[in-house]
Amino acid sequence: MQIHDLSPAPGSRKKAKRVGRGHGSGHGGRSGRGDKGQLSRAGGGKGPGFEGGQNPLYMRLPKLPGFKNRFRVEFAVVNVWRLEERFSDGDVVDIDSLFDAGLLKSKQVPVKVLGDGELKKKLTVKVDKISGPARTKIEAAGGTVETP
Repeated sequence: MQIHDLSPAPGSRKKAKRVGRGHGSGHGGRSGRGDKGQLSRAGGGKGPGFEGGQNPLYMRLPKLPGFKNRFRVEFAVVNVWRLEERFSDGDVVDIDSLFDAGLLKSKQVPVKVLGDGELKKKLTVKVDKISGPARTKIEAAGGTVETP
């Protein structure tokens, strides 16, 4: 067998319907569109978003209430009690150490420390943001806080 011997299976290939090529073709005259009406015209019919004259969904949506701030910054949150259980006395707590301790899923997200729990270890905390109660608990334990 050679390449010129190959042919498609019988019945697998169908000729295209050629409309508007005369009555002898079987698809002449009105070209299978019927006689008159909106759907018989070129470009006829309604678009995909048409809802029978009712105000379409894409026009209704902006009227709904609400506002989403595009510039909102989402912080990864770490509580003080997590620092107590994962770090030892005198450690430096920064994004890399938090990621290595398994408290962060990504190093790209800014970090905020919150004040839930107790802290007895002296830590040096270097994060993007820190709450007031967390700052007082860290400093009361003898640690320091550095924020950019």
